[in-house]
Amino acid sequence: MTPDPDKLAQRARALYLDASRQLDPVTSGRLRAARRQALDAARTSPARLAPRLLLPAGAFAVLALATLMIWQPLHHADQAPSRPMPAAATADADSDLPPDADSADPQLYQNLDFYGWLAANDRVKVRR
Repeated sequence: MTPDPDKLAQRARALYLDASRQLDPVTSGRLRAARRQALDAARTSPARLAPRLLLPAGAFAVLALATLMIWQPLHHADQAPSRPMPAAATADADSDLPPDADSADPQLYQNLDFYGWLAANDRVKVRR
């Protein structure tokens, strides 16, 4: 059977007060000094300093990230190219495909068989 917590606390408090009355002043002073030293060590421990330093650092990081996310899309959206490139120039530069029939020289399509033969026999040397 377990004793009542209130009775247990009252009994512990009574024993503590009785023991503290019987202490001599030298021992009592040493205990108070040890208590103050332990409290000072707990106040300056790295475990207590970490939350104090991490909170401002985290807030600054969130603020910097939010600023970059807001600023970058606006910065790129306002800038337009100074001169537009022709569509044919971008198509030629971006792909290895032959040019469209509308924009290419019509003479290129007259001898398609020759160009096919030339691509198949690219090792043929021309004499001059």
